[in-house]
Amino acid sequence: MGKFRGAIFDIDGVLVDSPHEKAWRDSLRDLMESDWADIREQTTWSPEAFTPHVYQEHMSGKPRLSGASAALEYFHLPDADARATEYGEHKQAMLVRLIEARDFHAYPDGLRFIIAVKDAGIRTAAASSSKNASRFLRNIRLDTFAREQGISSAAMRPGLTMLDLFDVDVSGRDFEHGKPDPEMFLTAAHELGVAPNHAMVLEDAAAGIEAAKAGGMAAIGIARADDADLLAAAGADIVVSSLDEVDVAALEKGHLTTTHA
Repeated sequence: MGKFRGAIFDIDGVLVDSPHEKAWRDSLRDLMESDWADIREQTTWSPEAFTPHVYQEHMSGKPRLSGASAALEYFHLPDADARATEYGEHKQAMLVRLIEARDFHAYPDGLRFIIAVKDAGIRTAAASSSKNASRFLRNIRLDTFAREQGISSAAMRPGLTMLDLFDVDVSGRDFEHGKPDPEMFLTAAHELGVAPNHAMVLEDAAAGIEAAKAGGMAAIGIARADDADLLAAAGADIVVSSLDEVDVAALEKGHLTTTHA
């Protein structure tokens, strides 16, 4: 593999600590304690049972309807497929309220990494299953962050948002196949003008890692939820807990390694 020419980023859990998990968890609790209370005893659901691990393993990285179906099947709700649309809509309404309340933040290591990647001449794409990804990115001011961090970059200009830093954004499109199918990532690579074997994908979900490898791409797993083993098992080339650990200089030679390797 030669020099990496493209970096394809998932958003939630990689660059942004978004309230997706909270919205999924709290909206299901709302339904189970109100409209769906009559079926509660037929399920394995409880507020304590919806853990971060359940979210990461069964829902993270998937399109809304797929994520809803996966959660309801996991908790053995009767008529899970029929209920998935209602659950997904309930979650989306809650997520919009949380976004409007600015109940999210960017990961500093993620911002440092994408700035460094851009400065290295690597083209970038946003590739999230979420239709809300652009809304998050538009609300993150990179120029302010760079000034606070003392980062000097040719990419910086007044008013620059994180969304502006991407050459391509395929987030939230209605692809025929969701992750772990590679369709989204292959589309992102194509629109970047980069061959899959010269692209790397940054993901925090096992389904995303599997999609990257199925598309013939390198994959960096970001384990922010104590799920390093899950990402490694999915096929990640390297797994880090912070993107500060990735050796950016080595990317120009086509190597995925960490600064402490």
